[in-house]
Amino acid sequence: MSGVLLALSAGFAGAQQATAEEMTVYKSPTCGCCKVWVDHVKAAGFDVTVHETRDVSPVKQQAGLAPQLASCHTAFVNGYLIEGHVPAADIQRLLQEKPDALGLSVPGMPAGENVPGMEVPGVKAKFDVLLVSKDGGAVPYSHYE
Repeated sequence: MSGVLLALSAGFAGAQQATAEEMTVYKSPTCGCCKVWVDHVKAAGFDVTVHETRDVSPVKQQAGLAPQLASCHTAFVNGYLIEGHVPAADIQRLLQEKPDALGLSVPGMPAGENVPGMEVPGVKAKFDVLLVSKDGGAVPYSHYE
């Protein structure tokens, strides 16, 4: 019985030591949809640090993001760039698959009940999450309707 308790306590200690992925988000202090998206990724288990800045453009440029792939906020997690209203499930998939890429982007600001941070009840947005390559190109990663 003591061996079982020891194994259970070791498993519990290991579970307590598991940490959430750390994410850093750059956003405007006046952007409400960005705050809602941050709440979405926090609810999915990410440990989020937010840096508020009036101009996020330099962060995007320094990361190598092409202007046509930009949105309102920029995040970084485990070496990947996350641009815009990317669903947490796609970020988790990216971190599992670990592709050789710059990161993910939802360009612009699609609005619908299926867009985290841009929810509009009763409306489903048709949008793609793009996998952004290190050379600036992008291909569809996930599609939503």
